[in-house]
Amino acid sequence: MVEDSGTTLRDLVRHVGRYPEPAFHFVREGLSFAADKVHGEETEAHRHLQQFLAMNDLDWSDIAAQYYSGSLPDSIGEAIEAAGGVEKLNRHIAGGDLCWGLRDYALRRWGMLARTVLESWNVRTTDDFGRIVFGFIDFNMMQQQPEDRPEDFIEVYSFAKAFDDPFRLDKTDDETVDTKS
Repeated sequence: MVEDSGTTLRDLVRHVGRYPEPAFHFVREGLSFAADKVHGEETEAHRHLQQFLAMNDLDWSDIAAQYYSGSLPDSIGEAIEAAGGVEKLNRHIAGGDLCWGLRDYALRRWGMLARTVLESWNVRTTDDFGRIVFGFIDFNMMQQQPEDRPEDFIEVYSFAKAFDDPFRLDKTDDETVDTKS
């Protein structure tokens, strides 16, 4: 893990060394997309709590413990309530769910070109998503849950199948196309 809190995304890109900066931006944006799909849209209360966590070097379990002990500032306790309670705080996404969310985000963003764009960045498998995510984790730019492992990203799906199949016409579609002109 990289200890210097002054590291930048460019430092991370150089450290991982395999993917260009846009691939890292895509994964970071796609994480938000996937979290919204799994947990619903992020609220202002969640954003306020994220800032509190970052400023105080805490994680979700720390804030939950402080909430139950009554040692949080009132505004933070109110934000937890507004977010739906302690159970709704952590918007964590498991590796496999993140891979599927990134697929959906790429298809929404680029349609039929999604696979081509990702491959132009040397992102060819879900394993590559995992390398990028764990690069962020190594640089303290994303948080890791105790159950998170790089292996969670291995062969979640085939890029060819996941990105090409949504655009394939099956035989019944081909047969129904009117070729009479």
